[in-house]
Amino acid sequence: MNAAQLERQALCDLFTEVGPDAPTLCAGWTTKDLAAHLVVRDRRPDAAAGLVIKKLAGYGDRVRLSAKERPWEKLITSVRQGPGRLSPIRLSALDRLTNTIEYFVHLEDVRRAVAGWTPRELPAAVKEQLNQSISKGAGLFARKAPCGLILKTSDGQTVVAKKGEPAVTISGDVGEVILFLYGRQAQAKVSLSGPDDLVEMVRNTAFGI
Repeated sequence: MNAAQLERQALCDLFTEVGPDAPTLCAGWTTKDLAAHLVVRDRRPDAAAGLVIKKLAGYGDRVRLSAKERPWEKLITSVRQGPGRLSPIRLSALDRLTNTIEYFVHLEDVRRAVAGWTPRELPAAVKEQLNQSISKGAGLFARKAPCGLILKTSDGQTVVAKKGEPAVTISGDVGEVILFLYGRQAQAKVSLSGPDDLVEMVRNTAFGI
């Protein structure tokens, strides 16, 4: 399995373990809401467009709520199976590119929504793909930063995500850095360095794609 598939299956295993009513870090969503979102994202590109096009947001929400009415076990099966057979996302390269971060972040959304969580040891393939994503997509992740932003991962990678002086540096394991840049600042185990006022601004920036 590629990195995206590993995270997809791990999330489905966790869904089975915690049930449909468990909390997540996605505001107002239970695990069943999250599973319905993932099914729509995989199989209903017309509705998934509502995630990025405001005029379609209402339509996307209606489709997601309709998907949520399906039995929990069938939702999990649909998430496990992924996109339909004719979807280009089934190609391994596209799957890794578009889904590794998605499923990594949402797996942590479930894991870290309850007290007592600890960071997990990521599979090597997942860590490698996340590092590639940081290297190639840092500018997109950091576009909302209020100042220059430098990313330093524990694997030794340093990326200038956004040019500017003075800058704030975010340091930590690659997964933690990605979680921070996906708006999970409160749960991401990273360290920030730079001018105090800018550090505070970065901590409170509404990051996310």
